[in-house]
Amino acid sequence: MSRRPRFLLTDLPLHVVQRGNDRRACFFEADDYAIYLEALAAACSRYRVLVHAYVLMTNHVHLLVTPLLVGAVSRVMQSVGARYVRHVNRSSSRSGTLWEGRYHACLVASDEHVLAACRYIDRNPVRAGLVPHVSDYRWSSYRALAGSRADALVTPHAVLDQLGTPRADAYARWCANDERDSDVRGLREATARELAFGSDAFKQDIQSAALRATFVKAPGFARRSDS
Repeated sequence: MSRRPRFLLTDLPLHVVQRGNDRRACFFEADDYAIYLEALAAACSRYRVLVHAYVLMTNHVHLLVTPLLVGAVSRVMQSVGARYVRHVNRSSSRSGTLWEGRYHACLVASDEHVLAACRYIDRNPVRAGLVPHVSDYRWSSYRALAGSRADALVTPHAVLDQLGTPRADAYARWCANDERDSDVRGLREATARELAFGSDAFKQDIQSAALRATFVKAPGFARRSDS
């Protein structure tokens, strides 16, 4: 199957997933996670990308980001990927690729779908059984969004204000609840197929603006998903 073209749009959130090659581990020690986040912060500052949510899992990464310039997310992922691979290869005396290859991304509507995406990302470690509570995981945006840790990398999306005030407390309550199955399925499918996660009206608007598909046209084989 040919690759879908990237969405060349700005000021709209993207859910980005990058996996380790053959779904193998890409983080091995605490320093690895820290260095990846340093590289991500530097690249996002350089290429003008806002990070709204993130989680670094053992063998993959989830990000919710908004590019302010066309093509900025691709440049960020290339920069971070190359810098991080150099670090891992040096520290473990290895060589070769670490990432699966092309990252996957879908557009996310700036409404309740952003709320669903943030919760999906921050609750990944709980779904995977790594921790019993979302606040127990160190390598995610949850603590920043819930107000228990300062994190200069994270720019809370304005939609989070819809959860109530104080925003941090409201977000903590939001993430205390399990995700809706429909949100999990919808976000996973949109990301795997590189489409859009939102209402039908949002998808239609994006399809017209981007001149490319945003809907699943027919039932077919669904790619396997991780948590």
